Amino acid sequence: MTNQNLEDYDSTCKKIMDLDSKIRFVGVINERGKLLAGGLRNGLKSLEDPKDDEMLFTEVALRARMRKEFNSQLGKVKFAMSVREKVIIMSFPTDGSDILYVSANTDIDYGKISKMILQMF
Repeated sequence: MTNQNLEDYDSTCKKIMDLDSKIRFVGVINERGKLLAGGLRNGLKSLEDPKDDEMLFTEVALRARMRKEFNSQLGKVKFAMSVREKVIIMSFPTDGSDILYVSANTDIDYGKISKMILQMF
């Protein structure tokens, strides 16, 4: 990954964060779950311990890789979403092997915001 790509990722993360104040976190992670760009909205406290971020991102990356197994039968994944009691998590595969990871408050209009994010790609 070049510095230009990282700058593009940072710019994309900021644009997505600016879409809705209910978005808590926007980041790009690689296929191994390492955070490449982005982060938590200023002024918010993370819901999980920072040491758990790596495990969470690794799980998201693993699930993204597993979903690719069915691309030939079902088509490529546009995005995946998990609705939890405290947060909604959305992941969007990039053109490469990286993943855009977005978490938001549960009262966000996830249908609308996911469409807006997909239109940005």
